[in-house]
Amino acid sequence: MDAHSRGRADEIDPADQWVLNPQTGNYELRLDRSAGQSQAQTPSRPRRSSSAAPTSAPASAPAEAPVPGQRRRRAPEGPAAAQIPPQRRRKRKQGAGRKKKVLLWTGGAMAFVLVGGAAGAYALYNKLNGNLDVVDVVGKNTDAGFAKGKPFNILVIGTDKRTGAGNAGYGDKNSPGHADTTILFHVSKDRTNATALSIPRDMKTDIPECQTRQPDKTIKTIPGQSDVRFNVSLGQDGRDPGCVMRTVEQLTGLTVDHFMMADFNAVKEMSTAVGGVKVCVEKAVNDPKSHLKLPAGESVIEGEQALAFVRTRHSFGNESDLDRIKVQQQFLSSMIRQMKSDDTLTDPGKLLDLANAATSALTVDSGIGDLTKLQALARELSSIDTKNIAFTTLPVVDNPAEKVRATVIPDPVKAPQLFAMLQSDTSLTEVKKKQQDAKNAQAALLKGTRSTAAEVRVDVYNGSGITGAAQSTLNWLQNAQGVNRSTNKSNAPEQAAKTTLTYAPNQADQARKLADMMGLPATALKPGTQDAGEREPMTLVLGADFKGAGVPITGPAKAPKDLEKVAADKQVCAK
Repeated sequence: MDAHSRGRADEIDPADQWVLNPQTGNYELRLDRSAGQSQAQTPSRPRRSSSAAPTSAPASAPAEAPVPGQRRRRAPEGPAAAQIPPQRRRKRKQGAGRKKKVLLWTGGAMAFVLVGGAAGAYALYNKLNGNLDVVDVVGKNTDAGFAKGKPFNILVIGTDKRTGAGNAGYGDKNSPGHADTTILFHVSKDRTNATALSIPRDMKTDIPECQTRQPDKTIKTIPGQSDVRFNVSLGQDGRDPGCVMRTVEQLTGLTVDHFMMADFNAVKEMSTAVGGVKVCVEKAVNDPKSHLKLPAGESVIEGEQALAFVRTRHSFGNESDLDRIKVQQQFLSSMIRQMKSDDTLTDPGKLLDLANAATSALTVDSGIGDLTKLQALARELSSIDTKNIAFTTLPVVDNPAEKVRATVIPDPVKAPQLFAMLQSDTSLTEVKKKQQDAKNAQAALLKGTRSTAAEVRVDVYNGSGITGAAQSTLNWLQNAQGVNRSTNKSNAPEQAAKTTLTYAPNQADQARKLADMMGLPATALKPGTQDAGEREPMTLVLGADFKGAGVPITGPAKAPKDLEKVAADKQVCAK
């Protein structure tokens, strides 16, 4: 069932009030069941309309049903209305620390929301929770939480599916949809920065075999394809978002933990709910195909205009999908800034509208398939400053197999470098000093004396998912490096995202020697607290970042030259 066609839960009781909790600084939806409660005890805050002056509905007026993407007005009824003097309806200011309690990041493919304490109201929680569509991704453990000290990756998918109300009129109305907009959102392990990597829809790649769960609960295996456009990883041949996740994992070498997917309505509803998104164009635009009309300079757009802005391919640059990606990134950056602004964070009405629109627009995996889990996700992201959210595009070159340049392929040099940076959790932006201090402390583990290769003792486990990785590494260590005191311990208990070397304090010189040989980053070193026995070996676990025996694990410390990127705090004009 499409997000827009779902039924609605019962409306919230009109006596419910938005209340500023002085202990937390957050607005909460309280159920007012006591007529004798004083104003001092319940400083209620009515919902505000989009007009400048708040208005009150007659006491007999029924509560309005919420409409996704539309600002609503809820007026207090009965005795509660008489208790609220107009001067109490001004916005309350929050401190800088409180403003970061809510992070709302969304666009044509992503929307999640944390609505202060409002989700504690049972009726509201059920309504918002019921808005979500959930897909069970076969063969992936998406139920794992967000582990402290570990990075995670969310795949944001915007589908061009044409079915359903609000989506008609955009091309082939019978299309099952493609991966029209795809962004891999990488969140650092210390939660100080994030990278949003756009993947071009017209890039040629391989789609691996994947399994999908059918409506009758049976599992269908969909064969893989070689050298096809990336966008066929969704919708075509019955592929679900899990197939896109596997395609991205195979392409980047990163583990994709969760996905979020939305259709055309997401841009329209979310841009309207937030009160419009500011965009900038260098010259006036009049595109008859997308129906985008904008004057030169800055404009605030929402609804159909916002959708036209992110879909146009004939208004900017050389009219390619790559230029459209740049425009989408600019729109999303502006959306983030608007959602983290005082205008949004201090307005309970906007927050509730955003919550309704966001959850209505989303299809997610079971690991984040309810409001509580989305709140946990938002808390993980709440500390990231917009200046440390970097948007970039997977580096590509023209497809050399084509005479007419219709598709692209990953840049053979820059793409692996960028993937290695994400695998090693290296930020594309300058982050605050605290993170740099932590990196310096980790890097210090590589400073000191080295043992000889003959003195290195190590057990090798294969957690990479590549058959024979431990044995090939053992052969290379013994035959090419002279590490004869090494042993193949076969498969690790579970697959690992990163290669790690665990060692005792009195094995530090051996660890540094092995790190030199294998190109291990400082973050791969895991020192223990107790000394090892005389013949006790270190433990090397090969992870998903393993590329082959003798191939350095370390990712580059800096992004490839000429890599285009923009931080989310920057206003950029499309041209």
